[in-house]
Amino acid sequence: MIKEFLNDPTLLLNAVGEGIYGFDLSGNAVFVNPAAERMTGWRADELLGKKIHQYHHHTRKDGSPYPADECQIYCTMFDGKHRHVNDEVFWRKDGSYFAVEYTSTPVYKNGALIGAVAIFRDVSKQQQTEVALRDALAQVQHLSEQLQAENAYLISELNEDWQDSGLVGQSHSFQTMLEQITLVSQTNSTVLILGENGTGKELVARNLHRLSSRAKQPFIRVNCAAFSANLIESELFGHEKGAFTGANERRKGRFELADKGTLFLDEVAELPLEAQSKLLRVLQEQEFERVGGSQTLKVDIRVLAATNRNLWQMVEQGSFRMDLYYRLNVFPIRVPALRERKEDIPLLAANIITQLNKRLGKQLKGLSKATLTKLANYDWPGNIRELQNILEREAILSKQTVLQLSAPLNNEQTNEQVVSLDAVQKQHICEVLKRCNGQISGENGAATLLGLPESTLRSKMKKLGIQRSFAK
Repeated sequence: MIKEFLNDPTLLLNAVGEGIYGFDLSGNAVFVNPAAERMTGWRADELLGKKIHQYHHHTRKDGSPYPADECQIYCTMFDGKHRHVNDEVFWRKDGSYFAVEYTSTPVYKNGALIGAVAIFRDVSKQQQTEVALRDALAQVQHLSEQLQAENAYLISELNEDWQDSGLVGQSHSFQTMLEQITLVSQTNSTVLILGENGTGKELVARNLHRLSSRAKQPFIRVNCAAFSANLIESELFGHEKGAFTGANERRKGRFELADKGTLFLDEVAELPLEAQSKLLRVLQEQEFERVGGSQTLKVDIRVLAATNRNLWQMVEQGSFRMDLYYRLNVFPIRVPALRERKEDIPLLAANIITQLNKRLGKQLKGLSKATLTKLANYDWPGNIRELQNILEREAILSKQTVLQLSAPLNNEQTNEQVVSLDAVQKQHICEVLKRCNGQISGENGAATLLGLPESTLRSKMKKLGIQRSFAK
């Protein structure tokens, strides 16, 4: 058996799975094995004695001509050098092609170059597998980045010190606001939510999202006041790896995370002018680039914005873009301050206590009448957030099921002691006038004692409502 192989080596060449061509120095085929016939569709009797290049190596994979003098197989016959090629194609007899990997090896006899051997194999499936693998890895990377970004965002959200009180209330101002929320929630219009700190602007935004057609998509919040001017653009639009010092990996911004959903820009008045310009472009064109990137990304988002500042005043001062103001102020909703809806305090307190019972494991039943009276008489500069904090403090301290205020509210201790500057001035001027028997001018007049010009004193008396019966 061994002698048969040695006497006829073509038996081995015909048995291998790779295609094999043998060439003489003129480039004509002198050997074609069955594997080559199967892969190319060309029979050996159609190729022997002919230049194979013109049959299935005549065109590159991009469709451009492949001159024979540039063919790597023929080059081996000219210079006697071994070559390995893995980025070309062979064309079949039926006009189709397949990706090929081949080697061309010189053949010597008695030290003289007499031809070359080309061994090739079809790597189409291998390349398809590699492409599919790369696509799968890219998808995994994309999903990993998305999950990482969403996890980071959710963790930051869980750490927010904000306990929703719920949109509850029966006051006219509050009911008007609810009607506006219901009216605009079913649209994609941009909403500007106005109100003092602690009034529940974020809660309004969340309910606008909940009632909208985007309710099942992300609701992404960004506090524009929480980031420096250098970082806010990265936070909003994301950044590429190496975009700036510390950018060790690509990161998606809030706009990408909010795609198909809602983006809530809290404290939008704090945006620097450069970021305002980029935000305007996103609102107009729904597209942007990451910091340090050149690829334009398109998004489908609804923008809700909130502020406790007078944006129009900022426009007049040049610190807020007028065109952005009009883009944001499509449908303004004003959230009333708690002092404007004090009749809602019992409902708000009941809602907060329900949440505190769940969170603190308490069995609180409500507030005493005396406590409700004190709450109603308070001005609430911190609005609902202050009410939440006070009730949470009392819930922690209380050993009873009905909450009582254990400490005075912030302005109860000082309300009787603090008087306005005008009141102090009026009292002092009246005392001096009495001492001077109502005389204003002259050496012994009140103006001289007060160190004021006579005209200034008379003007102050008029402003403060001091009876002219004092004056002489």
